[in-house]
Amino acid sequence: MKRFACNRKPNQAALRVATALASLTALVAASDVSLAAKVRPDQSVAVRPGSEPIMAIVSLHDQQITVYDDKGMIMRAPVSSGQKGRETPAGIFSVLSKNAEHYSNLYDDAFMPHMQRLTWSGIALHGGPLPGYPASHGCIRLPYSFAERLFGTTKVGMRVIVAPGGVGPVAIEHPALFQPKTENAATIVAAAAAKAEETTAKADQARLAAVTANRESTLAIATVRKTEALKARAEAELAAAERTIASGSSPEAKERAESAKQKVTARITELEAQLAAAKTDLQPKADAVTATRDAAVAADRERVAAADAARKAKRELEPVSVFISRKNQRLYVRQGFQPILEVPVTFKDADRPIGTYVFTAMDRSGPHVRWSMVALVSEKDAGPSEVDRAKSALDRITIPQESIDLITEKVSPRSALIISDEPLSQETGSSTEFIVTLSGEPQGGLKQRRRSSPTYEVRYDRPRSWRSPFAGQYSNHWFRF
Repeated sequence: MKRFACNRKPNQAALRVATALASLTALVAASDVSLAAKVRPDQSVAVRPGSEPIMAIVSLHDQQITVYDDKGMIMRAPVSSGQKGRETPAGIFSVLSKNAEHYSNLYDDAFMPHMQRLTWSGIALHGGPLPGYPASHGCIRLPYSFAERLFGTTKVGMRVIVAPGGVGPVAIEHPALFQPKTENAATIVAAAAAKAEETTAKADQARLAAVTANRESTLAIATVRKTEALKARAEAELAAAERTIASGSSPEAKERAESAKQKVTARITELEAQLAAAKTDLQPKADAVTATRDAAVAADRERVAAADAARKAKRELEPVSVFISRKNQRLYVRQGFQPILEVPVTFKDADRPIGTYVFTAMDRSGPHVRWSMVALVSEKDAGPSEVDRAKSALDRITIPQESIDLITEKVSPRSALIISDEPLSQETGSSTEFIVTLSGEPQGGLKQRRRSSPTYEVRYDRPRSWRSPFAGQYSNHWFRF
């Protein structure tokens, strides 16, 4: 059998090539380590204890996420967004659902802890490895500990802005930014909740009274029936005694029958008195059953109406989102992920770009809300010039007065106004907030998923009672990515 010699001298050219390749590999690895060292998971910081986050802004250029509440920045961390060809799309999103223990069904059941979904086709925030550069398949990876901390503070609906560059919210004032008409909306909600609680307690008491009355009536009926049975038995004994007396029986038998007749007659008289008393006692108890049952039904109707009113009041207090598209020349309104209005609007110089801006009602001071603005631009920061451009954008839009009236009745802290040259993304559906992507930026991570994502028509011109056939279809936990 032919054997290979193990003591041959190595080929010097091959050795030089191998050495060069090893050196190059080491250089690349060192470069990667150096790059990764710039952004490490332990650099995530919590600036201060904060309230519930209002928005998170991801800078694709800086590979960084910053979270804000109504007072400003509360925490920041590095991220790893989508790699080339699977880029995380720049645009405006919101948290659609949350799952602390999520596994991908596209990428070998990969663990995606503390997942917060941004699109139903598979873009999300979640914990993952951070090599220091874009490396995901389109999602936004967060440091594991930061993902867990963020997951515990956010709610479904929180705005997530994915910006090409480094931007942040800046204060802005403008007459076109909606101000609430109702100053005591929270008081109305509290009063409705108190009314619901009060009517629930009354309904419980009325139901208990009806049960008690029914039980007492049942016992009274049983007493009447028992007395009637005893009276019937006594009457049968009386009839037997009378037959014995009328028959040709012996004097002794007749004497016994007469004695029995006297006793049973006295018992019948006593039972008749007991029966009359039992029937007298039964009548008000029977009447009470009807009265308490009717009262319980009325109290339950009141409870249902008050609970519905409380839910409606609470729903009306939810933030509204308004999206105005220059491309479509339309204004859309959503509340609680549900479309409630679509109307045409007019743009001055409609052919001239307007930009993409997110205005957010941060908090309330008396009857007014304070607004901030985020401009989705490639510059490092949104400075005074961007504020001026945002105001100019607001000046160019004319909204029907009845639509302004409807929005101002609903606007509250955390409400948002989005203005963009872009149309609504195809990702906007019956169980989403407005999703807007920037057409001039790479969207590889979204395009990779679009083939398997559901297609549906977004309609706003239906009555409010209409329910989309797709409502809730994509909210089940089994729909994983």
